[in-house]
Amino acid sequence: SVVWREKPQLPLDPSFSNLISRIAPYMTFRQISYVLNSSGRPSNHWQPFDLKRLRYVYSVKKKVQEISESYGGLSFLPQSFFVSIFLGEATRSSLRAPMDIVAENHVKPEAADHTKRTVLSKLRRHRLEGSSRLTEEDNEGFVMSPASRVASLSNLHLQHEQPRLASKYNSSSGVEDLLGDSLLGPQDVAILLQAGLTSVMKGSTVVQLNQRMLLDLMASQPRTFAIAVLAELGTPGSQGVPRALTSALMAFIEMDQSSFKPAHRIDIHNLLESWLPGLKIPRRDDYLAGGRWARQSYYDAIFGVSVSILDLAEVYSGLKLRIQRVRHSNESDPVPGPKEESFLTGVETSSDEFHNNANSKLATSINAAKEKIATADDLGKSAVFELKSSGKPSKECASCASAISAYKKAFAACAQVLSLDKNAFQAHWFKSFFRRNYDALMVKSVYDNVIEDVDNVRIWMDALRRGSSLRSTVPVCDGLESNYPRSILDDLDKVFSPISSTQGENSFITNPFFACPEKQKEQDIVDAIIAALFYDPSEREFIANDPLVRLLIPNDPGNYNFTIITAMGVITEGKKGRELEKAVERLKKKRGVVTVRADTGTARSVDYNANKIEEAVEQAVKLGRPYGLVGYSQGCANEFNFESLMLSGTPDQQKLLISSETGLICRQLLFSAANGSVHGPAGEAKAHQLITMSEDFFKYQQGYFSRAFISSTLNIINDILDSAAFQKFMGGAQSFFPDALKAFWREAQHMSHIPTCVLRGVLEQHTTPESLEMISNLLSKQSGSRLHDSQVHVYDALEPSQ
Repeated sequence: SVVWREKPQLPLDPSFSNLISRIAPYMTFRQISYVLNSSGRPSNHWQPFDLKRLRYVYSVKKKVQEISESYGGLSFLPQSFFVSIFLGEATRSSLRAPMDIVAENHVKPEAADHTKRTVLSKLRRHRLEGSSRLTEEDNEGFVMSPASRVASLSNLHLQHEQPRLASKYNSSSGVEDLLGDSLLGPQDVAILLQAGLTSVMKGSTVVQLNQRMLLDLMASQPRTFAIAVLAELGTPGSQGVPRALTSALMAFIEMDQSSFKPAHRIDIHNLLESWLPGLKIPRRDDYLAGGRWARQSYYDAIFGVSVSILDLAEVYSGLKLRIQRVRHSNESDPVPGPKEESFLTGVETSSDEFHNNANSKLATSINAAKEKIATADDLGKSAVFELKSSGKPSKECASCASAISAYKKAFAACAQVLSLDKNAFQAHWFKSFFRRNYDALMVKSVYDNVIEDVDNVRIWMDALRRGSSLRSTVPVCDGLESNYPRSILDDLDKVFSPISSTQGENSFITNPFFACPEKQKEQDIVDAIIAALFYDPSEREFIANDPLVRLLIPNDPGNYNFTIITAMGVITEGKKGRELEKAVERLKKKRGVVTVRADTGTARSVDYNANKIEEAVEQAVKLGRPYGLVGYSQGCANEFNFESLMLSGTPDQQKLLISSETGLICRQLLFSAANGSVHGPAGEAKAHQLITMSEDFFKYQQGYFSRAFISSTLNIINDILDSAAFQKFMGGAQSFFPDALKAFWREAQHMSHIPTCVLRGVLEQHTTPESLEMISNLLSKQSGSRLHDSQVHVYDALEPSQ
């Protein structure tokens, strides 16, 4: 690996060349593409066989990648024929490796010990012994592809030689047992199996032959390979979700084999049990009315098997992450932080020693920044006192100009500190000042929109002001939650009632405040904005007393060298979406900031959406500007996943993040669902209960309907649960499930020097749309608190590190 990184002009060591070719099926398509096309190595640096294998795996993965997002519908009817073209060659080539090894070692097949057989050979032998002898007519009518014949018949006597000859590939037989000889990785096999299970032509001979070839390939590999394929079913490439795997497993067990004669069909239950020692695969007939387990749930039984499969696949998951992810630090490494704190926690523990260290340019800059912030705050307090007493706007106040100038010097001093220590913003004093600026700019933005009458801001702010005026002054619970008088809040007519002349001259209705901002004092408008937007009383008080907010300091005029990448929520139209449309147009017109919408999909997995964000970033990088990520709801999880995948990916992918000219420089989370939502586990529990209740209902109906009707109904249910749309939906929902989130954050890597801003929301009765009342009440009941935005609780919407 040192030669690969530091000496690209030297040929690769044969053992290292062989290792890369061996693990190629487990690598991502981007990794193989980089190794072949972007590494700058000529072909003569590789061993000929290894290069040939790499190129073949690349072509196969490219085809599988095209299939992964295009299967399971009428529009993909010819797909099975296309799959059979390369699948037969891939399975045949996968089984040539052990045959070639035998030839090299002069091992005669006749001398092979037939006591060690593959799984399929044992199953066929058991079946043939218990059945009558097949006639020649039966054999002539049996259709089997060449690859299937190699996997299930001609190569059976060679399987016992693989462990003995594993040293040909690697000195450790343990690695051989994990990797196998397949040119298709577990994820590739799972995608092709899933495409066949969801095909609208399951009865087609071509589809069933494809499935048989995949089963033969799985059976010819080590048992861990088959377990890995099963774990990838449902949501290939993502963290395993038992719910999705359960649906896929039910369809897998009931796989259509009608094109084969009964004697040539595989007992899927026995096959799975041979791969999963100690587990008993449930049979549907045992759970129907009259079966031995009729009182129990078949779905529950399959769900339990799915959980066990994912547990058994942890070794594979670790291997896959080891191969596909680059780790930039170990768990034992200290968490990156500001150099100031690192100094204080080191040998020199005195704060005075750090700040008085004349040789430290950073210490001098930090001291200067703190002094300038303190000076600016003092001038700001005096200026605010003058503003309130005189009633003048900030632009006409002389002391305000001095305070604003002092704050801009503080901004420059903080920028100097950040240039010396990119993690400096994590220091308490820096973070506090950063947050004050964030709140101040938010208030300034709303103020400008009110004055300029942008969109319907004045109408919305008047509605918010009327609703916020009904808030109780009762102290909040847990620092946030307050209890409102129901008699007032239940009567929303007082908030949104039409203007009436009988309500008095001083009413909120007859005298709308924001509708006529020219009649109001500047600081009164600021007070009204703060009261309407901020929920926590202590936060409202702090912001209202902050001179940085009161002075309404704008950003410097002119165009900005910056690009925005947006990723919206779980329901989105992607790049055709219209979220924040007017704001994006104004930003481009006023600041020259270009916004690129990632083409994320509705209810799609975080990995799928991360790939779409990567495409948007590649488009943005062409502009030659640094960029920031703006995510809403699940879009935040998608963006975190994108960053993690890029940071742990190929050098080309890492460059998309770390480039000083076109890299990532900030994140903005809007009502983030990156930590999941209570809706996830609550919805999962409800869905599970609904399925089991429906199962009980159908069992009762068996006494009234024929077995044929019941079988047809069960087939329809299987088709729905294993359809492409349902599986993709489950992939999109996994980001809300605790198990998937734990797995995601366990492996996630992010850049510590990128500042993250978080905007959270709390719905109140005057801000809850009628269409969200039910889901809002659901979340209140499920979480036991009303501190949420109907989708995510405020404590879940924090940045992960918080």
